[in-house]
Amino acid sequence: MKKKKSVKKKVVKKATAKQKVSKKKNVKKPVKKKAVKKATAKKNSELKLKKDVNEDEMPQPPMAEEDTKEITIKRGKFKEGFIKTAVPGLDELFEKGIPKEKTVLLEGSPGTGKTILCLQMAYNFCLQGKKVLYMSFEESEESLRSHMTDFGWNPQGMETKGLFKIKRFSSIDVARSVEALLSEAKRELLISAEPIIFPKDFDPEIVLIDSLSSIASAFSGEDFRFRVFMEQLFRFLEEKKVSTFLIKETSYPTHIGSAYADHDDTGGAISFLADGIICLYNVVYSSGIRSNAIEILKIRGANFKKLLVKFEITKKGIIIYPNQKLSKGYKLS
Repeated sequence: MKKKKSVKKKVVKKATAKQKVSKKKNVKKPVKKKAVKKATAKKNSELKLKKDVNEDEMPQPPMAEEDTKEITIKRGKFKEGFIKTAVPGLDELFEKGIPKEKTVLLEGSPGTGKTILCLQMAYNFCLQGKKVLYMSFEESEESLRSHMTDFGWNPQGMETKGLFKIKRFSSIDVARSVEALLSEAKRELLISAEPIIFPKDFDPEIVLIDSLSSIASAFSGEDFRFRVFMEQLFRFLEEKKVSTFLIKETSYPTHIGSAYADHDDTGGAISFLADGIICLYNVVYSSGIRSNAIEILKIRGANFKKLLVKFEITKKGIIIYPNQKLSKGYKLS
């Protein structure tokens, strides 16, 4: 009987030993803290690398002086330091766009579409979120709004948003400002005079002036005064750091931007002061067919295509065909 009891004790001991072994197998070994940290760091590094590769698949070359950033707008991308007109085909004539804070002349004979182009650019700039001032020395505000509406643009909507302002000016006011400018030059004034006055409640980024021919009418036979005014106007616009487009009437194509309203060499002075000149033409073919053409004559600080290309005025505005050169047998007017 004693032997049987000892056997039972041995069996109990073996069972207890088996239970202890099974418990040891189920217990998870603690992971070392250093190993966890290393694995987490490696995972984060891989995620960051993957993100960087997706955002920039290839390394970007260093950009030029003003070409340091890219901004996304409603109608595409443009590089900071340059502006886009968003007029179909026009921006394709420039390598990067029109440099900001420059003064550009839109030159052409009557009926070439200069005012339409200015109004179209003005509306497109508003769509990009820019504040635009349209200074008219000819047509009334209502007339210009009506033109824009005819092309399907909504000037009233942009005015409501505070992005657009049309202001009519008088050539008489211009003549008075010239007298003040001349007095200032002689140090007869204690305050500084300005060639034009922006609306007090509006701080524009882009200004369009329509047109220099109307301003010139206030200086009939007085080239010196006109030149003084233009020099002061260009200086004023430069100080305000705005991008400016000025309509300039020509009685015939000059190709070098040197003639202006029969004012001796005053037009040459204007062209010299301007940073850029865009020429619009009426085209008459030997067959009697008429069309339109445009070219970039000069733009300081930007590369552009030196081509005379076709454009047309449609129900939706101006469309330029940057790859369509003029056929042979035509005359520009």
